[in-house]
Formats: sequence, C-alpha cells, structure tokens
Amino acid sequence: MSSYNIALNFEDGVTRFVECKAGEKVLDAAFRAKINLPMDCSDGVCGTCKCRAESGRYDLGDEYIEDALSDGEKQSGLVLTCQMVPQSDCVIAVPASSTACKTAQSRFAATVANVEPHNDAAVVLELNVAGAAPVFLAGQYVNIDVPGSGQHRSYSFSSAPGETNVRFLIKKIPGGTMSTWLESARPGERVEMTGPLGSFYLRAVQRPLLFLAGGTGLAPFLSMLEVLARDRSQQQIHLIYGATRDLDLVQVEAIEAYGARLPNFTFGTVVADPTSTHPRKGWVTQHIPAQCLNDGDVDVYLCGPPPMVDAVRGYFDEHGITPHSFHYEKFTPNAAAVAV
Repeated sequence: MSSYNIALNFEDGVTRFVECKAGEKVLDAAFRAKINLPMDCSDGVCGTCKCRAESGRYDLGDEYIEDALSDGEKQSGLVLTCQMVPQSDCVIAVPASSTACKTAQSRFAATVANVEPHNDAAVVLELNVAGAAPVFLAGQYVNIDVPGSGQHRSYSFSSAPGETNVRFLIKKIPGGTMSTWLESARPGERVEMTGPLGSFYLRAVQRPLLFLAGGTGLAPFLSMLEVLARDRSQQQIHLIYGATRDLDLVQVEAIEAYGARLPNFTFGTVVADPTSTHPRKGWVTQHIPAQCLNDGDVDVYLCGPPPMVDAVRGYFDEHGITPHSFHYEKFTPNAAAVAV
C-alpha cells in the first residue's frame, strides 16, 4: 500500500482525515494538508507533538529522547507525531481543538435518494453524496442542514464508511424542523452536511463488545455492525436495543441479518411500555446478561437519550461494574450529541 488514511480526532469533536504516504511521518502529512498539529522542535526532543494513537500500526523509530516520550507513555499508546510513521490506517486523538490547529470541519453536498418511514416512530433518510464517499469512523455523526430553515440537526451515520449512499435513522418529532421537511422531501433534492464529528466511534476490537441502544440511538450501532461484519470479526458481540413502545422497535430485520454474517453476534430487544406483549419489558439495565459483561473484560458502547445513559451509568456504579472501556453518547432530538 502506497498510503494510509489517518483520522485526526480533535478535542472539540471535529475529525479530519489526512493521507499519509508510505514512510511519511504524521506531522508532515498533516502539514501537507494544511493542518497545524501541535509541535515545536519536530526532532523528537520536546514532546510538544505528543498525541494518543487509538488504533493502527506504526513505527516510532529510536530518534527521540526519553524526556520527550517515556517507555511507559509509549506502552500506553502515546506517540510523537513528528516521529510516527504509520504502517496501516490509524486513529489519533489530538489534545487540541481543531481551531487551534487551524483546520475546520469538512462540508459536503448530497441529494436525497430515498425517504423510508418506519411506522410513526422514525424515518430512514438515504442521501447520495456528490463525488467521493465521505470518510468517517463508524459511530460518528454529521450536522445536516435542513433545507429552507437555516437550521441543522445532528444525526449518526447508520451506514458504514466508504459508501456514496449514506443513511441516517431519524426519530419522527411532530412539528419538528427535520420531520416536517422529511414529509415533503423528494429524490434529487439537495442537502448539505458538515462533519464528521464526535468521539463516539468503534475502537480497535480486542475483547468482547456490549452494545446498548435506545430508540434511534440504534443508528451508530448499525454502522459499527456493518464494519465488524466486513472485517469478519470473531469477537463476542451482544446488542440490547430498548424502546418505549413496540412500534419504536425499528430495523429489527437489519439487526437480525447480522446474525448470519457475524458468528458470535447475539441481540435482544426490550420495550418499556408495561402494556406491551413483548417478551422482554422494562429497562435495558434489567436485561443485561451477566456473561456479556465478561467479568469486566468487555468494551461497552452506549447510545440513547440522556435518561437512559444516566440510568446505565448509575447501574454500573451501583453494581460495581467497571468495563475495560466505556464509551457513551447521549442525545436529544433537537440537540447535538454529547459523547464520552
């Protein structure tokens, strides 16, 4: 391979992708893309360019000094971008804002390909992106401009990276700005998006995964599952999908289809409505199998409305559950997502 795709995740949630040529250092590739990553000496002496590599293979060489990057820091995933030479696609967390690095969010245009209602609960919006397929990490979101309103709304991709046709699972809000537009949206109508954004994304898979989704918080997990299926993941993966009403359980068939593509994937659905005839009623926290927590050696991903996120965090605290890693994103229908 002659080049690698490097995702630079800034602390304000902006992600920029740069192409790093074989043998090229990340700092040089970023500068070539007019992104001013933190730096001072560029010789592996000062440590100013220290970032965290969250996934990927790379070589740091031996031309930096211990004061700039200790062995302990190196073992924990810290890198010096002035010395880091990627050997695969990588994801790097940059401890600075995108504005401080003199870069900005990417903006791209698309046209409506399809609008598919799901009961009275949600809509799947499919957009065809003009030009190259948008680059993002499975789980991230974009801001979609609502035509004619002067406003935008934030939605996670439910499709996988690398596709020119992208999909979003959007909750129906009576009288809502996006919901109202979707009622009359027609194929071919132009839409603009800004992103990708967010620190809620699938990390390198090294242990069992527990996915907890609430309502249209299912969207990023559909993107993650597609990536895992394409990678032929052999890890244990369990998804619990909670909804308020029976009608709110949408795209269950899409989830079921991953059972045939992922040998160790299981899932369960939960409905909160006490009058429901669904076999599993109540809250997601009441239906987490103990074996899926794997005695803490598990990576947990949670996406849903704030009450659900707070309830799961409280449940973990109350029961002394400390996953190896815990990534969550809370959202409200008319506000940007907040990820941790």
